Amino acid sequence: MRFENVSIAGLAHVDGPHRITSTELEEQLSPLIQKIGGRSDIIQSLTGIVARRFWDADVQPSEIATMAAERAIRNAGIEKSRIGILINTSVCRDYIEPSVACLVHGNLGLSAECINYDVGNACLAFLNGMEIVGNMIERHQVDYGIVVDGESSRFIVETTIRRLLESPCNEEAFRANFATFTLGSGGAAMVLARSDLMPEGHPFLGGVSVAATEHRNLCRGQVDCMETDASGLLVAGLEIAARTFQKACRELGWKSEELDEFILHQVSAVHTAKLTQLLGLDAKKIYKTFPEFGNVGPAAIPITLSKALEAGRIQKGNRVALMGIGSGLNCAMMEVVW
Repeated sequence: MRFENVSIAGLAHVDGPHRITSTELEEQLSPLIQKIGGRSDIIQSLTGIVARRFWDADVQPSEIATMAAERAIRNAGIEKSRIGILINTSVCRDYIEPSVACLVHGNLGLSAECINYDVGNACLAFLNGMEIVGNMIERHQVDYGIVVDGESSRFIVETTIRRLLESPCNEEAFRANFATFTLGSGGAAMVLARSDLMPEGHPFLGGVSVAATEHRNLCRGQVDCMETDASGLLVAGLEIAARTFQKACRELGWKSEELDEFILHQVSAVHTAKLTQLLGLDAKKIYKTFPEFGNVGPAAIPITLSKALEAGRIQKGNRVALMGIGSGLNCAMMEVVW
């Protein structure tokens, strides 16, 4: 998949206001950690995550996505009436129905002609949303589109802690629920546009994807529970990432030494280190957000890209690789020229 006339016109992120440290979660879990003979700093030592963010308990995903969208639209400098499609990609939802996209569309006051719907594909959904909007722009179905995402991990983390403490939990059950404690909260939004209408935009060149759905049962999540085969997921994730990277090298002409920045889906220190080694990436070209913000699901890649820009790591003309893996398993890699 290659695009010739699609650019990023605006990008923004929002962080949850409450910084929750791994130490705080470990203190709450201390009776269970002692019971299974784990080290007191088990979350931080195994993941490298020092903290994550929470929203207030009554803040909904649509509110988070709306905040990010307002910022991204201002950043793009366009009128809302010009947006032809809005896609929400969040795992978190206000309701089973209506869609989060419908709620954000209404919050923003977008036109009745602006298409809106949700796309769900675990942590890969934001990249999928970019692809869908990019295809519509390339086919001249719309001139501008926006992808949004709002994530709140507070409920699932607090519910999981309470459930584990109140049940006869053993080491196996603790490990199955462990990935829940890596989850963070935040939001992101990206405005995409026809390049000929936004010459100062940042070209979105396209991407590649690979599926490995034989691993569809390695990570399964509900509103209040997420169970993961962590070791199996790591091994399978690295394997599909390697295949996707090889495809990107063939079809997009990638050479790792020629790419200027790698924006990874942020999961943990172990995942990042092993992926970096396997793909032969330069660790200095990877901006890490997981130590302070944890795994923010589909919002992780756009949040990391936005924060890398704020930090001054990405300059005009830089080739930026966006690389993500989602439960299922699916993997996608895309390129943007800043």
